[in-house]
Amino acid sequence: MNLNILTHDEVLRSAPAETADVEIAVVVQLNMPGQPEDSVALQRDLTVTAVDDLHRLGARVSIHDVGGESAPDADAVTRADGILVLGGGDVDARLYGHTEPVPNEYGKDRRADDREIAIIRTAIAEDATLLALCRGSQLLNVACGGSLIPDLDPFDLHKGAPGQPLFIDETVTLTPGTIVHDLYGQDELTVRNGHHQAVDRVGEGLRVAARAADGVVEATERIENTWILGVQWHPEENGADVRDRRILFSAFLDQVRERKVAALSV
Repeated sequence: MNLNILTHDEVLRSAPAETADVEIAVVVQLNMPGQPEDSVALQRDLTVTAVDDLHRLGARVSIHDVGGESAPDADAVTRADGILVLGGGDVDARLYGHTEPVPNEYGKDRRADDREIAIIRTAIAEDATLLALCRGSQLLNVACGGSLIPDLDPFDLHKGAPGQPLFIDETVTLTPGTIVHDLYGQDELTVRNGHHQAVDRVGEGLRVAARAADGVVEATERIENTWILGVQWHPEENGADVRDRRILFSAFLDQVRERKVAALSV
C-alpha cells in the first residue's frame, strides 16, 4: 500500500450515533500532488478531528474527495443536509488572475479547485447551509469572484516560522453584526492558524466577518444567503481550543437542523 495516499476509510474512523438526524457532506482534498508523508498525516488528523466531532454532535458524515481520480457525486453533496468544506493545498493562482510564480506554493491541483468551486457555487445558488475552513474559505472567496494573497509577507501572525510548528495561536477581531460575532458574543477571539495564503479582494456577495491584527481577512460570510460562512482558521486542529470548534460546529449543525425541520413542515 502507498503510505502517501489517504483513503476514505482512514478519515472515517468513528461511527455516527444511532440517533444521528442529519447528514453532512464533508468536501475535502484528501490527496495533493507530490504530497510527503507528513502532509498526509496532517490532512488525516484534521479530517478525522472534524468527522469525529460531527459524529459526536449527532450528525452522519459522507466524504467527498475533490482530489480523487473521479469527481465527487454532485447530486449526493446536494442531497446532504449541510456541507462542510475542509482545507488542503494551495489554490491555483490563475483562478484569481495571478500569473507570477507563487513563493512557498504546495499541493496545487487545478482539477480539485474546479470541482470544489463548482460545489460551492451550487451551494450558493441553492442556499445550502455551508461552513468552509481554511482552503475552503479561500475557495468560497474565489468562487464569488474575489482574489487571494498568494503568499503572506510578513507571515509571522499567521503561521510558524520555517523549522517551527506550523500552527500557532492568533487573535482575530470579529466584525459586529456578523454571524461569527453573534456566535462567539465577543469582539476578539484566539484561533488556531497556519496559513500562507488569505483572502485579498473580497468576492461579490461576501462581507468580512473577522480580521487579523495586520488587517488580513480571517472570515467572510455571504450577505444574501441564509448561512454560508468561511473561516481561515483551523478549529479542527488538535491544538485548537475545543470550545471554538464546538461553538462553530454546533452552530452549523443547529442551522442544518432548523432548516431541515422547516423544509419538512412545508
